[in-house]
Amino acid sequence: MRKLVYYIAVTLDGFIAGPDGADPTGPDGFWPIPDDYLQHLVAEYPETLPGPAREAFGITGEGARFDTVLEGRHSYELGLKAGLTDAYPHLRHLVFSRTMGQSPDPAVEVLSADPVATVRELKRHDGRDVWVIGGGALAGALYPEIDRLVVKLAPLTIGAGIPLFGRGAVFEPRTWELTDHVVLGSGALFLTYDRTGRADA
Repeated sequence: MRKLVYYIAVTLDGFIAGPDGADPTGPDGFWPIPDDYLQHLVAEYPETLPGPAREAFGITGEGARFDTVLEGRHSYELGLKAGLTDAYPHLRHLVFSRTMGQSPDPAVEVLSADPVATVRELKRHDGRDVWVIGGGALAGALYPEIDRLVVKLAPLTIGAGIPLFGRGAVFEPRTWELTDHVVLGSGALFLTYDRTGRADA
C-alpha cells in the first residue's frame, strides 16, 4: 500500500518557517542551502524539486518515490507569488483550500474536501507514495494518516515560527522508528522515520 509521507525541512528547534510563514528558502530567506544538501536532493529526491530547478539540473525522469504532492493553500500561494502556478508539473498536484475556488492552473486540482478522506482514498489505489509538502496546518490535519516522516534537519535555530505540524495540531503522542539516516558534511541530516503506533497504545 502506498504511504503518506511528510517530507519536510525543519530547524533544530522544530520550525518549518518563520512566524510570517514566508518561504524561508526564497530570495530573502534565512534557510541555508549548502551544495551537498542540494546534490543529495538531486540524487535521492529529484521529484521534490520544483519544475524550474529540475530543468536547471537536466532532470527529466519521474523519480522513484512520489507521484502525488499535497499542499495547503498558503504553501501553494508561495509558489504563485514566485510566478509558478504549478511548481510540480511532473506530479499529480492537489491543493486543499475552502476559499480558493477555481484553480489557477488546469493541472492543479483545488479541493475543498476533507484531506483525511482524500488521503484514505488515494491510499486505496496503486502508485508511488504521496508527499505532503506542507504547510504545517495541512500536515497537522493529516497527522493521523502520516505513515512516514522524512525530516531534513537543518543546523539552524530560529527561536519562533511555524511548528512541524502547525499551530493548531492536537496533542496525540505517536512513536516512530528510525529506518534511515544520512549525515551531510555541511551539518544537515536526512532522517527517515516510519510510524510504529500511538505512544499510549
